[in-house]
Amino acid sequence: MSTGEPQAGGGTGWRSACSLLTVIGGASAPHRWAPAYFGAVGLVLGAVLGGAWWALGSVAPPLVAAALIVALDAGLTGMLHLDGLADCADGLLAPMDRERRLTVMRTPDVGAFAVVVVGLCIVLQVVALAALSPSPLLLAGLWALARGAMSATTVILPYARPSGLATAFGERRANVIGAVSGAGGGAVVLVLAGSSGLGALLGGLLGAFGVMTLARRRLGGYTGDVLGALVVVAQTVGLVAATVHRP
Repeated sequence: MSTGEPQAGGGTGWRSACSLLTVIGGASAPHRWAPAYFGAVGLVLGAVLGGAWWALGSVAPPLVAAALIVALDAGLTGMLHLDGLADCADGLLAPMDRERRLTVMRTPDVGAFAVVVVGLCIVLQVVALAALSPSPLLLAGLWALARGAMSATTVILPYARPSGLATAFGERRANVIGAVSGAGGGAVVLVLAGSSGLGALLGGLLGAFGVMTLARRRLGGYTGDVLGALVVVAQTVGLVAATVHRP
């Protein structure tokens, strides 16, 4: 049996997805089946955060609980997605040509665009969570949806660089499985979360689509930083939209 099949590469793909998207699992090279498990990792991560949110909601003020959940999310993901958002803010928003954008996104420097955009997303997430009633379903569904959108991006857009870590995500079947299971599974969980979940579903999709569209126009494709930025923006817009549709 080929090692490209999920039955043979599943364990490696799952470990690689955990390693890439969280601080759990240790460092490892990206596996081509990792995108198939992005949504599942997001579901578990969101459920853990949602459980912590629910527990904190009974002992801490809403704003404090919200800030702690955002901090815990950053810790469990190793701030990887926030780093991608910072790089994309500097590279995609400032006026420059495509090659310069790619160069800026590869450098470790942080500019004004990055500071403002990352800061706004963190503040919006904290404020939105503080305005919502703790719901493990909401975070599990939205976190899965955002990571399913990562897999979808690898299907819809080409890789923007000639080489890089994300070139490993070339197994189209894995990408499609991750997109369908992550986005589809996340959508089902969000529907079960009620009206706030429906708002999060629409907002998450809108945020993900916005990042994909900007990356296509400015870069002609995606990079690893684009995938990280997509997660943060989808989660942020989803949480804000959930407050608008809350009961």
